Amino acid sequence: MPYLLYKVLHYLGLFVLVTTSATALARGARPDLVDDPWRKRLGMIHGISAFLVLLGGFGMLARIGGGMEGWVWAKVLIWVVLGGVLAVARRSPIWSSRLLWIVPLLATLAGVLAYTKPF
Repeated sequence: MPYLLYKVLHYLGLFVLVTTSATALARGARPDLVDDPWRKRLGMIHGISAFLVLLGGFGMLARIGGGMEGWVWAKVLIWVVLGGVLAVARRSPIWSSRLLWIVPLLATLAGVLAYTKPF
């Protein structure tokens, strides 16, 4: 597959992952929504988008012939943290409001790491 297709998949996954994270975090950990129909949908979309982020990212990495350098490991760690956001959102209303600010900052940090490749 061409590099551009991997890049589009990566960005699509990124935007959907941040959007579903923000939606789930804004809904918060509400005990009155135990049978919330959106919880399952958001979880499925979140998981698919996390897969697209990884597929696109590793596809681009393979296309440029890069190895597992430090900045790649840092990005993988960031995406693992972002992948676990929904689990935290479901259990803690305090962390839900804090993570609403942290998620876009982590996504931005991942972009800066990819652009600058500092280590």
